[in-house]
Amino acid sequence: MHDKWSGAELDSLLGKASLTRRDMLMTSLAAGFAAATLPVRADTVISTPADGLTAGEVKIPVADGEIPAYRAMPATGGPFPVVLVVQEIFGVHEHIKDVCRRFAHEGYLAIAPELYARQGDVSKLTDYREIFAQVVSKVPDAQVMSDLDAAVAWAGQSSLGDVSRVGVTGFCWGGRITWLYAAHNPKLNAGVAWYGRLAGEATELQPKYPLEVAASLHAPVLGLYGEKDQGIPLADVEKMRAALEAAKQPSQIVVFPDAPHGFHADYRPSFRADVAKDAWGQCLAWFRKNGVG
Repeated sequence: MHDKWSGAELDSLLGKASLTRRDMLMTSLAAGFAAATLPVRADTVISTPADGLTAGEVKIPVADGEIPAYRAMPATGGPFPVVLVVQEIFGVHEHIKDVCRRFAHEGYLAIAPELYARQGDVSKLTDYREIFAQVVSKVPDAQVMSDLDAAVAWAGQSSLGDVSRVGVTGFCWGGRITWLYAAHNPKLNAGVAWYGRLAGEATELQPKYPLEVAASLHAPVLGLYGEKDQGIPLADVEKMRAALEAAKQPSQIVVFPDAPHGFHADYRPSFRADVAKDAWGQCLAWFRKNGVG
């Protein structure tokens, strides 16, 4: 377990990145599910109640202004261990908010900052290619790392978060970010990456992929992947496993047989209830095992 961060350290997180002050294209979170995911699967979608929780939108001070975020935590008690919940390509829409409430019912302060706030609102875009071209491809990794740092700082200073116990978890786009954040934050306790890309073409804004940082992780990461994922080759997963083992990293990778990409997304056709339940249990156990809980 890491020592509790000092006030000065928390303050310093807000100024780590040299971001230019700019107008935020999103000043509040989108309502409901992202348009590109509609229609949702009414027969499987999970709606977690906020009973017994403090849950809703908050504003996070960041290096160049403030961004909206969704925060959920138990209504009484604290301080609580902190889990950063990193969005899919669809932004902080209803599914990500629901995941935050699930963590809160487990005793966590869960926070999902809207990491596309400067680049655009993906909730109204209906085509995946538009989402990537117009927004996701323009989001710098350095900006994302800085915003996640700012969310930790906010949790410690403003919202009953115990920042000696911090985890990060992310889905799809957020899965890649989870690996990168584990290589970025030296005081992170643990991460859980859900089917995040491990390799790809580097760009100026997104210069590295998890395979390139496998040897420099500061915290153990549990990677949860599907055998039948059409976007993440099993060869990449095995390369990542080998890189972690070569670096003597305590991180682990689990591959679920026959599972597709997005197997946890209960609102989409890719949802696999049994796999999702198993993976969620492993996620919670990983956090408890590694000091987040």
